[in-house]
This record gives sequence, structure tokens and C-alpha cells, in this order.
Amino acid sequence: MEKPKINPYIPIFIGVISVSLSAIFVKLANAEAGIIAFYRMLFSVLIMAPLFFWKYTKELRQLSKRDWLFSSIAGIFLAFHFILWFESLNYTSVASSTVLVTLQPLFAFVGTYFFFKEKITMKTIFAGAIAIIGSVLISWGDFKLSGAAFYGDILALIACALVTAYLLFGQDVRKRLSLVTYTMLVYVVSTITLFVYVLIKGESFGPYPTMDWVWFILLAIVPNLFGHTLFNWAIKYVSTNVVSIAILFEPIGAAILALLIFKEYLIVTQLIGGLIVIMGILLFVIDEKKILKFFSKNA
Repeated sequence: MEKPKINPYIPIFIGVISVSLSAIFVKLANAEAGIIAFYRMLFSVLIMAPLFFWKYTKELRQLSKRDWLFSSIAGIFLAFHFILWFESLNYTSVASSTVLVTLQPLFAFVGTYFFFKEKITMKTIFAGAIAIIGSVLISWGDFKLSGAAFYGDILALIACALVTAYLLFGQDVRKRLSLVTYTMLVYVVSTITLFVYVLIKGESFGPYPTMDWVWFILLAIVPNLFGHTLFNWAIKYVSTNVVSIAILFEPIGAAILALLIFKEYLIVTQLIGGLIVIMGILLFVIDEKKILKFFSKNA
């Protein structure tokens, strides 16, 4: 294995902080969820465009009708994932929302079981049960706290299912396309979907305060381009397990930042439920090497 010029754990650490900031930037912006998602994707496309048009446009010739279809469906799912996840942050805490979105591997397991006939093991069932107990504990505590918080939890869970569908549809296409080309294609479809969504809802594209534009741009640069790009760079030098487990620290980083910035204190059920979810997912990803590989390639 090629030796990296810098310790790969440094980019992994930066990547975890970067993705942890996503929910923080969304909470700081004052715009509607659809608008925040639209500008996040639009600015991501604009930043990636020079590199894509300079080096990767020829790859589009490899796309079959099936590839175009699956990439488009993936982009649509990604768009609605962002809408629902960002909307959930208007109702529930950063900690609850990010922990519930972390249930991605479990949703992926269900999808790969039905579509790709992945094998079920007792350890997988046990790990899944632990994570589900934790998520139920979080939702139960939020429901007791307020109906709005529980509603936000439901939105976060649906958002988690949608981003898993996005990954499942993109899995086959990614085998034939580079990360840049596939990401660009999906981001463009996602941007168009969000544009139509915003038009239908009648939300305003502007003007917005200067700081809102700062958060929109930072959402595109930090979690999108820094976070996932650094993870995909690191995967060349370290085990997939290392990166996949590192991503599980996103809710912890987000919760700490939410405490410092928004004074969002965790209630007991959020803390215990979050730790149980992370423990269950940790056990799950260590066991399911195929799904770990799937996520690392499609992050």
C-alpha cells in the first residue's frame, strides 16, 4: 500500500468535524429547509464544475439509459433526504436528528437484503436490535418532551431511509464512473429537483442576509467537499472499518457543537439512547464488511 505524505488519521479527524458542522450550519441559517438544501447543492455543483469540465466529461459517454435513470433517481432521493433532514432540525435537537440519521447502515442492510440477497447473521440482528432500542429510547424521550420533537425525529428517520435509497441506486453506477463524475451528475439532478420543489412551494430564492449566504456556501464546502472528499482520500490508506467507524462520531461532534453554540443540553433519554444507537451501529459495521465497503465507495 502506498505510503501517504501525511498521517491519514489527520484528514479523517478533519472529515468528522466537517460533517459534524452540517447540522450546525443548517440551524444557523434562517431560510426554509428547501432553500438551504437547494443552495447547498447548487454551490457544490458550481465548485465542482471547473474540475468536472476540465477532466471528466468524457465519462458521460459510458452511461447507459439504466445509468442515467438510476443516477437521476439517486439525485431525487438525495434532494428529499436533505429537505427532510434539514426540516427535522426545526423541530428536534441536533443530537437526536444526527443520531437517527446515523442509522443509515441498518436501512442499507434492509435494502441489500431485499435487492442483493445479503446474508443475515445473528450478530447482525443483535446489533440492529440494539440500535433500534436506542432510537426508540430517543424518540420516546422526545415525545415526552414535546410532540414537535417527536415529529422531528420521524422526519430524521425518513431522511435516513431516503439517503440509503440514494446510495443503493448509485451503487451499480459507481462501478463504471469516477467519484467526481458520479457526484457531479447526482448533484445536478438533486439541484434541479430542489429548484422545482422550491418553485412549487413558493419559497423565495432571495434576498437573504449576508450570513445566510455564508452558511449556504459553507454547507457546500465543508461537509460536502471537505468531509466526504477527505474520507474518500483516506480510504486509500486505511481500513474501510476505520473510516466507517470514524463517521459514527459525527453525532457526538454535532452534539458537542450544538451544546456550545445553541446551548442544547441533552436529556437523559437522548444521551443514553444516542450511546446505545452508536454502540449498536458500531457492532453492526464491524460485522458487515460488505456494507462497509458499499458505504465507503458511495460516500
